[in-house]
Amino acid sequence: MSIAGAITSEDRHFVKRYMIITLVIAAFDRDSRHIQQQFKTPGPYVDIIKLATENAWADLRDVKKHFWLKGMKVYEEKRTPLGIMAKFKCRGYESSLELLWDYITAEASILMRKYLGLDVTIYEDSTIAEHLRERY
Repeated sequence: MSIAGAITSEDRHFVKRYMIITLVIAAFDRDSRHIQQQFKTPGPYVDIIKLATENAWADLRDVKKHFWLKGMKVYEEKRTPLGIMAKFKCRGYESSLELLWDYITAEASILMRKYLGLDVTIYEDSTIAEHLRERY
């Protein structure tokens, strides 16, 4: 079996989600600390971010479950001027995936809104075939 057949688009989707969700969790943690230091009444804001962080962790657990079931592991992530490059193993094959900063920013923004309980359906492109759409 070739590497193209061994690593599916679904597997790559989960690697992308892993990379972006970890960044979202870090951003929520950073923002929560900033709010606690800068706001006079941080409690309600921090509670909302805490709930959003828990939602992100739930999605990350699902991603890690997929990794475990498919024999996958992201073993290296490197930030570059263009984005983030990840090396991963999938069913004994090694591959890499690079996400550009513009893509990361856009996807992270949508996921953060989702985890905060906002409507993200406005970001779905109905002109793209169902099986090719990003799943939020």
